[in-house]
Amino acid sequence: MSITRSGIITICGRPNVGKSTLTNALVGEKVAIVTNKPQTTRTRICGVLNRGECQFVFVDTPGLHKARTRLGDYMVNVVKESVADVDAVLLLVEPIPNVGTPEQQLIDRIKTLRCPSVLAVNKTDTLPKKEALLEVIAAYSAVHDFTAVVPLSARTGQGVPELLDILEGFLPTGPQLFPDGMASDQPERQMMAEILREKLLLCLDKEIPHGTAVEITRFAERDDEVIEVEASIYCEKNSHKGIIIGKGGGMLKKVSTLARQDMERFLGAKVYLQTWVKVKENWRDNPAAIQNFGYHADL
Repeated sequence: MSITRSGIITICGRPNVGKSTLTNALVGEKVAIVTNKPQTTRTRICGVLNRGECQFVFVDTPGLHKARTRLGDYMVNVVKESVADVDAVLLLVEPIPNVGTPEQQLIDRIKTLRCPSVLAVNKTDTLPKKEALLEVIAAYSAVHDFTAVVPLSARTGQGVPELLDILEGFLPTGPQLFPDGMASDQPERQMMAEILREKLLLCLDKEIPHGTAVEITRFAERDDEVIEVEASIYCEKNSHKGIIIGKGGGMLKKVSTLARQDMERFLGAKVYLQTWVKVKENWRDNPAAIQNFGYHADL
């Protein structure tokens, strides 16, 4: 079946609201890393879904937060640039009957656009009473007239099919934007870096994982169809390097094993992964380092 309608839908919201989980649920496979830590997503990621004659391109953005570093400035800029020139905007919020500052800033941005806007209330599976959901919807409806409101749980998938049906109505007539079989605009090399960074976020505490970056220095398939991946993990302090490596190399081994298993699932092939830990002090405030690690300003 050929694609006759296609469109770009931006998913925005505050950090840790579930944007990446929802993107993965909509696409039907993992295209964005997910952790319980805020600011997991650093750049704009496109997830692609073909359904019938329609192609959806979902743009998963970093959470809108108060930037404290140049990397933070970049992430905030990604959000602002992504909520423009799209066919629909989806604001994902938690089931709290109060419009916070990040949500209000995004709503103010949405009001300047001439495109449909959807309010998606996530984590409804955590609500003890359905009456609480009505209070949330009332609070947001008082500040903006959303085209549609959808309660859902990105974690369980409840409400996701209904959301897709609504979003399909916003897709304009147009050609296919991404080829068949392509679930993300992220190159495999970049996905390997993101998978490894996800495991750092999952395994390490406090500020340390947010000060890490991953660079894939080798990505090649051997004659025996094993894929060799070599990665450098950068952190900001020597003390952090010791924590990432761990006693007897235990932490690095744990992180690398979890990453390798996910890489193999993603690539559908055996992976031989080698990792090194290096120190690059204050890289999050170094524009050249930020760009070198793949966070490009030219959006």
